[in-house]
Amino acid sequence: MAKIENKVLGNEKSVKGWIIGISVAIPLAVAVLLFMPTKITALGDWVYFLPHLNAVINTAASVALIIALIFAKQKKFAYHGATMTVAFTLGAIFLVSYVIYHSAAESTSFGGEGIIRPIYYFLLITHILFAAIALFPILFAYYYGYTDQREKHRKLVKFAFPIWFYVSVTGVIVYLMISPYYTH
Repeated sequence: MAKIENKVLGNEKSVKGWIIGISVAIPLAVAVLLFMPTKITALGDWVYFLPHLNAVINTAASVALIIALIFAKQKKFAYHGATMTVAFTLGAIFLVSYVIYHSAAESTSFGGEGIIRPIYYFLLITHILFAAIALFPILFAYYYGYTDQREKHRKLVKFAFPIWFYVSVTGVIVYLMISPYYTH
């Protein structure tokens, strides 16, 4: 057992480096994609389906997160881990889809008026801010859970879970609010 623990801890520095690198690189890449002056039009019109797919993926991820929380509360850790792996995989698929879409499509402007407008922008801005910081605690929490470092995992998920859940749910809400304004 001590040999396994030493191996995990020996690799942990490397893993932490990767997690920090990924947690910084992905939000920067997304920012570049959102603000790049010319989009990659060669991908074609099929990319306009991706926001709809992303909403389905975020909904499924939100459901997986709730189920995983229930399994954790019931101390069914194998089911919890499997369900979190589903949520994690859905998050990765979402991220790839999101990057493809924003590399090829112009951003859609929200056309709502009245009280709905500040509500939309509040949700959008908080969604973006939390999404930008979400990878760091999510990746560490997943790593600690995967390597059975339960105490570190428990401490971190107190922050990681609500952030991830908020980002997933507000992603769907923002999509539902802006979807009438998509031009494709």
